[in-house]
Amino acid sequence: MPDYTDLAKTIASLTEGEDDAVALMATVACEVHHSDTRFDWTGFYRVTGPEMLKIGPYQGRHGCLQIPFSRGVCGAAARTGEVQLVADVDAFPGHIACASSTRSELVLPVRNGAGDLIAVFDIDSDQQDAFTRDDADSLIEILAGAFRAV
Repeated sequence: MPDYTDLAKTIASLTEGEDDAVALMATVACEVHHSDTRFDWTGFYRVTGPEMLKIGPYQGRHGCLQIPFSRGVCGAAARTGEVQLVADVDAFPGHIACASSTRSELVLPVRNGAGDLIAVFDIDSDQQDAFTRDDADSLIEILAGAFRAV
């Protein structure tokens, strides 16, 4: 498990004063991805229109280009505004298999300083049941700090 306190400090230092969402997403995706070997694909799907997510900055193999709010784990996070902690993606109704290697997934809603949903942060693992509630809680705090100025 990453040292989330250290990761939060690193991201805060690298992004201090930045208010461009894409630059922030690129930095967060890179730092989080390289912080733990469980993280096989790490990136953002941006809200680009009504009920639509499009791929944003990420680390790992290719991702899906578009995901409607009505489909998959990312769509569920966007639609409900709630963290999706999925131990086995094959058991998730409507899971979208962007990569056949994905076994578990953690998706967190990303809000700007005004509280508007701007993206979801998606972390995939090639290990089943790879993520914990501690991962989710720590990453929620990191995301809230990073995107406060957007």
